[in-house]
Amino acid sequence: MASKRRWAGRGGGRSRRARMWLLAVLVALPVAAVTVVAVAFPSVAATTCPACYGLERLAPDVYAEPGLTASQRRQVISVVEEANRRVRDFYGGRKTSPRILACLTGGCYRWIGGGGERGIAVLNHAVMLSPGGLDPVIASHEMSHVELHARLDSGGDEVPQWFDEGLAVLVSGDPRYLAPETAPDRCVVSTEEALPVTLDAWLRAAGADKRTYAKAACRVSGWVTANGGPHAVPDLIQRLNAGEKFDTITKM
Repeated sequence: MASKRRWAGRGGGRSRRARMWLLAVLVALPVAAVTVVAVAFPSVAATTCPACYGLERLAPDVYAEPGLTASQRRQVISVVEEANRRVRDFYGGRKTSPRILACLTGGCYRWIGGGGERGIAVLNHAVMLSPGGLDPVIASHEMSHVELHARLDSGGDEVPQWFDEGLAVLVSGDPRYLAPETAPDRCVVSTEEALPVTLDAWLRAAGADKRTYAKAACRVSGWVTANGGPHAVPDLIQRLNAGEKFDTITKM
């Protein structure tokens, strides 16, 4: 009996240790997952928890690096407000209010996961702006991506990348790739060639030829004008959500 009691004691200790080990693993798993995300996808982590990356809240869903002057703070807020206006005016309203992370130094932008781009939309719920992207044009370009994808039931898979990018240029009114609104023809560069459909193909093409943005903007602008103006885009989205095919609707 004594030996049985000793074995039972060992077994109980092992069982308790096993339960404690399992509990420790379960507790550690979320921590490990967060760590993996933070290391592998810092932009996702930063836009999810800006304060975790030392960013300060300037306005609802607007964050910037700390230590900015009053003038710099006003600059960030002004850029965001104007960019929001451009998207709202084009669509006749907003479905989204993306979180904005603004950096005025390269070190800040790299810290939150940015690269060589001027701005980027993150998971269709946030926008990161580099020092070179603190401009209503760049900000509204990225907000346009967020707005379009949020309005599409599929998240945007059925829309070719060239249309997404060309539309963002049109919404933002980017003077690098479009003539002024008052011009009879807003095209800077026109083409009949096929434009990149996938993101990877777009990145390769745009990296090799910056006129790719102008070509896409020309085609989208022409389609929007031919179909009665900006309201053609919400109509397109509604029809896509109803199951119609992009090529059938646009007939480009």
